[in-house]
Amino acid sequence: MIDPFVQVDPLNSPHPVPWNWVMATFSTENIGVGEQTFYYRSQSLISPDHCYAAYSRIQLYRKSEIFRSQVSSVLFVENLHTGDLQAITASSPFANNPFADTVSDRNGTISIVIPIAWSPTGDRLLAREFESIFCSDLASDYAVVLDCQHNAVSTLAPTPVHYSHAILLGWSQKHPGRVLFRAGTMGEDDWHLWAVDLTGDSQQADEDVPITYGEYLNSIWAGPQQVPLAG
Repeated sequence: MIDPFVQVDPLNSPHPVPWNWVMATFSTENIGVGEQTFYYRSQSLISPDHCYAAYSRIQLYRKSEIFRSQVSSVLFVENLHTGDLQAITASSPFANNPFADTVSDRNGTISIVIPIAWSPTGDRLLAREFESIFCSDLASDYAVVLDCQHNAVSTLAPTPVHYSHAILLGWSQKHPGRVLFRAGTMGEDDWHLWAVDLTGDSQQADEDVPITYGEYLNSIWAGPQQVPLAG
């Protein structure tokens, strides 16, 4: 039996998405249930200044065939002083129109965003956007950066760099303001670290080290959510 609480990751990321929860929805006890929607809420990541909390809500629309199912998500940032809640959407290929009513043209796509780090002062949020397609070897990360002061969202990936998979690691320690990826081609050994700025400009940074800030808050709301019963 697959344990949906165990944290494993398709790219062996240090910031795993809830992949076992995704796979658990296709376990034998769910066969024959028909089309159904499942929900998952990530842990809240609190900013160092305790002004903001970030978390994501993931939706899995399960069909009888796994390759026709779809995973989408929305990142939320809550102002802990005012209670204001902001929804953040990446501009990566599969992240548009999350929780859309019509998903037929998005069959098989996986787009999971989770918060992984705040900046030291809490004015910027870094989130991991994992994207893939069911029953394929296509999988890679994007970085989503929210500037809380200017309400600006940037979606980043190493460019122009040739790779099949990129894994977001955190903020760059040696290049402040940039995010750090490990990228390469599956089956090859020459994977490198890349420090990427908000424009996508990438510098090779093999001696760099990722850093993260913020504190995860354990909550009764985190984890798989109850599936609404059909009326």
